Amino acid sequence: MTDAPPAWDPRQYRRFEAERDRAALDLLLRLPDDLQPREIWDLGCGTGQHAALLKRRHPQARVHGLDSSAAMLEQARALAADVVWLEGDIAGWRPERRADLILANASLQWLPEHETLLPRLAEVLAPGGALAVQMPLAHESRHHGIMRETAARGPWTERLRGVDVIAPLLAPEAYYDCLAALCEDIDIWSTTYLHVLEGESAVLEWMKGTALRPHLTALAADPAMRTAYLSALADALSTAFPRRPDGRTLLPFPRLFLVARRRRSPGGGAGR
Repeated sequence: MTDAPPAWDPRQYRRFEAERDRAALDLLLRLPDDLQPREIWDLGCGTGQHAALLKRRHPQARVHGLDSSAAMLEQARALAADVVWLEGDIAGWRPERRADLILANASLQWLPEHETLLPRLAEVLAPGGALAVQMPLAHESRHHGIMRETAARGPWTERLRGVDVIAPLLAPEAYYDCLAALCEDIDIWSTTYLHVLEGESAVLEWMKGTALRPHLTALAADPAMRTAYLSALADALSTAFPRRPDGRTLLPFPRLFLVARRRRSPGGGAGR
């Protein structure tokens, strides 16, 4: 077993880019209409398309994209957008200036202790600033359950024991309570997307881009065992998510959304 952090593969991640992008775009549509941000952060920016989009929407703003993956940031820099790209960990992030908008799309689910993480993010917002979060309800989904069951049955079980995978999210009410002391206009909702996926072993290929990274890293030193594990998982997923008569595979995937606005100062100042 390797101690290396799970690697991100931009090409694998972007294989289902249109499907993954849908939730981010739905989140951005719910930003406050009167928000005029000058300082924007995209936490877990990945290949950078959403940070670049925010820069186009708010050309006067200074936009930052933070990600822990050098490979993802290499793709982001290739966009040639006027964005400050930074390699770093969200867990240790704290901006020099207060942010008017913090976007965290499909990134916070990898971090623990949301009870303290969410208030910490809200604390670095300027008065009137917005926190916009989207997290997959992955642990609760059927395909993640199948992944855990398969990992627990087979010659790979000991190597995968204790490997960190996505943990359950808090209840929506708990996220509200995390933010209520600092924020107003807290909007929390969930949506289940029915993704229509193309190709062989489509759900397995989807998971290779995100959820399976810790397991693939843990089995990297034993290619034969890695192949056997993926084969067993592919069989289980194909049974649960069979290809339709048209050759496509349907993947229901629930996601949790949150938009909260930092309380404004009595005088309405920027608070910087």
